[in-house]
Amino acid sequence: MDYKNKFDLGNKTSIVTGAGAGIGKEIAIALAQFGSNIVVADINADHAKQTVKELQSFNITSLAIPIDVSKEEEVIRLVNNTMEQFGKIDILINNAGKMQKSRFEEMSIKDWKNILEVNLDSVFLMSKYVGIQMIKSGGGTIVNTASISSFIANKEPQCAYNVSKAGIHMLTQCLASEWAKYNIRVNSIAPGYTKTTMTKGLFENAENVKDIESLIPLGRVAEPSEIASLAVFLASDASSYTTGSVIHADGGYLVW
Repeated sequence: MDYKNKFDLGNKTSIVTGAGAGIGKEIAIALAQFGSNIVVADINADHAKQTVKELQSFNITSLAIPIDVSKEEEVIRLVNNTMEQFGKIDILINNAGKMQKSRFEEMSIKDWKNILEVNLDSVFLMSKYVGIQMIKSGGGTIVNTASISSFIANKEPQCAYNVSKAGIHMLTQCLASEWAKYNIRVNSIAPGYTKTTMTKGLFENAENVKDIESLIPLGRVAEPSEIASLAVFLASDASSYTTGSVIHADGGYLVW
């Protein structure tokens, strides 16, 4: 068995949403290092272009597409553009997301819907329209970014975020069940506290950092690269018998 070859993504085409920064950007870089062409999808056009610029050092083709992944017409445009450029989609990384700290009794219905649209509806839309292409081509892999907040209610007031991530958890299992017959594997990563632009505010206070780290058996928060490595595994044939799984990458946070 050539185990090294199991991780080879040469001649594959991947779409990574939210790839302009943070975990999504690192996943795009990681997939590119293993040979995959990359479609960088991000709501911030400048950030998407910057990621593509950084991918130029690899022997792959990359494309920046600005998109609001919660809008159906924009998702359809993204998929059509990808098919025109590459002719297929092998890997989908549903990573785009949004966080908002808000006490439940103070949250507006507008804010509630916005979080679910960005975090959960986008996974439905991207998976549907990419999945249609994967079914036609004979299969593919989908990796969703969930969260440890799929399983727990955090100390911080972030109910809408937690609900949206729990929805991703169940959507992952449902799609894995429905689409196994099409040779489409669907899995999720549930990161714990990770150093990104989204979580920057949490780590600006030293006492807050100390409190968070005290809850993690490994004693530290994650780097985006540590989530990206797991995404490569789930996107590649190295995980060919893994589907419907939500894998924790939390430093052991959920153990305690």
